[in-house]
Amino acid sequence: MERFDRRLIAPMLFGSILNPINSTMLAVALVPIGAAFGVPPSQTAWLVTGLYIATAVGQPVMGRLVDLFGPRPLYLIATSLVGVAGLLGALSPNLWVLVVSRVLLGLGTSAAYPASMSLIRREADRTGIETPAVILSSLSLANQVIAVIGPTLGGLLIGLGGWHLIFTINVPLSLICVVLGTLWLPRSSRSRGAGDLDFAGIGLFTATLVVSMLFLMQPRVSRWYLLVLALCLGAAFVITQLRVMAPFIDLRVLGGNRPLIMTYMRQLLAYIGGYSFLYGFTQWLEDARGLSASSAGLLLLSLSLAAVLTTTLTGRHPEIRGKLIAGGLFLVLSAGAQLFVGSQTPIWVLVIVGVLAGVPQGVNNLANQTALYQQVDPARIGSSAGLLRTCVYVGALVSAAANAHFFQHGATTAGLHEMAVFLLVVAGLLVLVTFLQLPE
Repeated sequence: MERFDRRLIAPMLFGSILNPINSTMLAVALVPIGAAFGVPPSQTAWLVTGLYIATAVGQPVMGRLVDLFGPRPLYLIATSLVGVAGLLGALSPNLWVLVVSRVLLGLGTSAAYPASMSLIRREADRTGIETPAVILSSLSLANQVIAVIGPTLGGLLIGLGGWHLIFTINVPLSLICVVLGTLWLPRSSRSRGAGDLDFAGIGLFTATLVVSMLFLMQPRVSRWYLLVLALCLGAAFVITQLRVMAPFIDLRVLGGNRPLIMTYMRQLLAYIGGYSFLYGFTQWLEDARGLSASSAGLLLLSLSLAAVLTTTLTGRHPEIRGKLIAGGLFLVLSAGAQLFVGSQTPIWVLVIVGVLAGVPQGVNNLANQTALYQQVDPARIGSSAGLLRTCVYVGALVSAAANAHFFQHGATTAGLHEMAVFLLVVAGLLVLVTFLQLPE
């Protein structure tokens, strides 16, 4: 039996960490950036939203392009864009140029994950290894490690040279990806042409997300028209996808695959909870608890270590059910724990809260990623994997809206407790959805 081409692992791992590192480093930079530009949390939330709208759209688009053209060209073009976006962010004169750089980062970091899943599927077909658990767990572990050490790394960079460094670091990361991709990613014979791409579907999907977020960032009765417009655009998107021969998101196939739908729903709920905690708790540590960005990042090492340890211990086992149950229950515990913290809560208690939040981050993504790999049509592995990541970033968009709502007047303890109630509802739904459809 042939073995997996291990030269592919390095470019896959480096490419896949670009998004989580940019997502999580920002958590400790929101307060310093707001202070630098003189804007409140309701405006700095657009730094989160800008990246995630771009990524939520970019992941399935890049995934579809990977299915059409192969992983190599998309990987190289997108990772090059990351370096350009990093430079723009480091030199930004105001908040809105910084938001543009985050949008470009979102697009640039969207290709590596669907490209990696496509490469894994290709190697599985070549070698006869149906579910390469070690490779999947390595990919998930790299993402988990970077995602959970992101706040700590961001805090250290801010302490060394200010918030600009969390953008500058993208330049060397981009160069590494381009070099590794050029050397080791295989050339592909697939090239079916851009005519197979559903531009109308992409446009309607993008418009639906953007208008929905414009409403969610400031959910007021006076802005009802945005909600109505989002619903109309969403309906038009569904109609379009059901009528075209090669849809952007094949709703007909998706509708007949209930386990896959439940996997997407679990991923969405898990990341609403995960990112709401990450951004909300971190801002509260700095604003209400009075910690510096560096200190907040160091405190969140408890979350990092718990997530990494959990992923390491469970990653080599392909079993999914136990991971999903544990992920949902620990999310409930971490949300409930936030109800009992305040500005005088001892540091050791806050460390325990971080540990509780780290466990679900260590198991949910790995379990859902493995489930998706087993549930999808191999011919659409790229776009299906991209859609799984879209669920991650839609979850992050909802969390950004929640942060903007609950922290309208700063990251107060009262706002954190309101956020905790919201998280309890999300965690309860995750547990419910998990038990409705437990994969084998």
